Amino acid sequence: MSDKKNKKKEIRDEEPRTQSTENPTVTSEASIEDNLPEMEEQVSETDSLTAEIETLKAQNEQLSKDKLLLMADFENYRKRTLREKADLIKSGGEDCLKRILPLVDDFERGLLAIGESNDVEAVKEGMTLIYNKFKTFLEQHGIKEIPVKNEDFNTEFHEAVTTFPAPSPEMKGKVIDCVQKGYTMNDKVIRFAKVVVGE
Repeated sequence: MSDKKNKKKEIRDEEPRTQSTENPTVTSEASIEDNLPEMEEQVSETDSLTAEIETLKAQNEQLSKDKLLLMADFENYRKRTLREKADLIKSGGEDCLKRILPLVDDFERGLLAIGESNDVEAVKEGMTLIYNKFKTFLEQHGIKEIPVKNEDFNTEFHEAVTTFPAPSPEMKGKVIDCVQKGYTMNDKVIRFAKVVVGE
């Protein structure tokens, strides 16, 4: 009899357990249905973030390619300008020297004329023409003679070789004589005039 009672009691104990296990299942299904829109929203947000990451990766790759192309272009430009600069230095005077060659021809003809001609005045006139032609050539290339006669001594253009007593008081500190002419090229001194200064 006591066994029967115990079995009944066990059955009763089991019934509520069965009911309690069924209830959470029903509750969890209900909560899933309630949370379904929220979960769908999270999934769509994850998809949009994944798509955004892919877009950013593509943009990053494109920017890296563009950077490499720009670096290569700049390197090519740098090498080309260095090569052009070296060529310019190497053959920069070529144009100037080509233009001097006719003057050299004139000098050679003048020297031949000196040996063959008895007319000294004609030879002088020829040499003067060549000299004037050469001065014109220099002026065309921006080379000008520094004026020295009766000029105030200026250390930016003149180099004093010696001093000499001034012939008059107003010649003190002025150039009395020029030992070697000076020249400027495009207003930059390329050779100082060597002068005698009055004291």
